[in-house]
Amino acid sequence: MSKVDPGTPTFYVYILVIIGLVLFAGMMSGLTLGLMSLGLVDLEVLLKSGQPADRKHAAKILPVVKNQHLLLCTLLIGNALAMEALPIFLNSLLNTFFAILISVTLILMFGEIAPQAICSRFGLAVGSAMAPVVRVLLVIFFPVAYPISKLLDLILGKGHEPLFRRAELKTLVDMHGNAAGKGGELTYDETTIIAGALELTSKTASQAMTPIEDVFALDVNSKLDLAMMQMIMAKGHSRIPVYAGSVTNIVGLVLVKNLLTLLPQDETPVRNCTIRKIPRVAEGVPLYDILNDFQKGHSHMAVVVKCNKEKVESVKQNSEQLKVDERQPPKNFESKSTKIIKLDEKNTGGQLLGQRSTKKWEQTGARNVLEIGDETLNSFPNDEEVVGIITMEDLIEELLQEEILDETDEYVNIHNK
Repeated sequence: MSKVDPGTPTFYVYILVIIGLVLFAGMMSGLTLGLMSLGLVDLEVLLKSGQPADRKHAAKILPVVKNQHLLLCTLLIGNALAMEALPIFLNSLLNTFFAILISVTLILMFGEIAPQAICSRFGLAVGSAMAPVVRVLLVIFFPVAYPISKLLDLILGKGHEPLFRRAELKTLVDMHGNAAGKGGELTYDETTIIAGALELTSKTASQAMTPIEDVFALDVNSKLDLAMMQMIMAKGHSRIPVYAGSVTNIVGLVLVKNLLTLLPQDETPVRNCTIRKIPRVAEGVPLYDILNDFQKGHSHMAVVVKCNKEKVESVKQNSEQLKVDERQPPKNFESKSTKIIKLDEKNTGGQLLGQRSTKKWEQTGARNVLEIGDETLNSFPNDEEVVGIITMEDLIEELLQEEILDETDEYVNIHNK
């Protein structure tokens, strides 16, 4: 290209072209950084829950950045054209040395540093303002950019926006807490509860349960006399497990509020009270699954069991000795006003460890019926061993990551923290 004399109209046209090329190259460079740094997940979050201005900006940018490889190719092609054309026009005004020097300086200062510094800070607003221009460029450079973008899709795969894992989310929440000193708005309690909710899936029943040796339970054959009533009141529980024979043979639970109408002097046997079914969960079940079961309202307490295959052989060896006659009541069953309606052949009066048999005692002429077991929970698997009790309060404590103490609780830390 021949030299252009200063002062001629062509000279000034070239000056305007050079300025336009520098600004265009800077716009392409800034948009490459600004738009490509905005992930689809970030834009969707801003679109749904951001500030009104951010929602408006995200709505304009999101359709443009959906095809990230096509957008990247378009912006880089425009930037390359501007930077390659700039030295050609400068060379028409100056000699080669000064043309290269000025070209590098303009591109470095006004085509790279300044635009990227602005777009890295205000990328959302700048990208929203330039979205119509980018749409036009996508159409202009489509014949060249589209084949390259499809090749990138084939080699690298389509743009995939990775989501945060649980541990990453927990760290992100901690960084947004005001205790981190980074200007976050979340309080300590909020970050703790969110972290507890994220950990419920990884925690199991064995980590939140009360060990069976620390559980307060009632024998099905015990009587609710004055001393027993006082003990129940002192414990302050709303639900109490009921066992037969051994504390590891939990057969149900009683609601303490159902005992309000009973008189201590009557010494009502526990078996004559309303005993409710109690679910059984494996020690490896996640806490979220247990919480979902509790939400159904059937029970807010469950028995935690673990597999014990050694017990299977011992139960088989003693199975003949544990059979009793159908008409024979349990040895420790005492009642003057009741009679045995049915006793399963496999029943031993609650002495069979880890196995629930169908047992039904009915009180003649009275409303109270004690029914332990039904068609769905009529026997315990022989390879299960009761290791603890888990309640709704245990789950809430794991969610809050703090102990819950009511008016009657004595603080006993059952976790090894």
